[in-house]
Amino acid sequence: MKTLNQTHAHATDHTGLLPILSAIAAGVILIYFTGFAQAAQYHDSAHDTRHTLAFPCH
Repeated sequence: MKTLNQTHAHATDHTGLLPILSAIAAGVILIYFTGFAQAAQYHDSAHDTRHTLAFPCH
């Protein structure tokens, strides 16, 4: 009978941390800058985005 012993090395993997931190930073920046925008700018940017994506909005 043969017994196999395996040692598992536990490495810390931080590859999933960068996208999460980037998304949080992007969200904070968007919220910060939209807080100073005028209401007409929100409508115009959404309207232009709909036209860019060929989405009917009228």
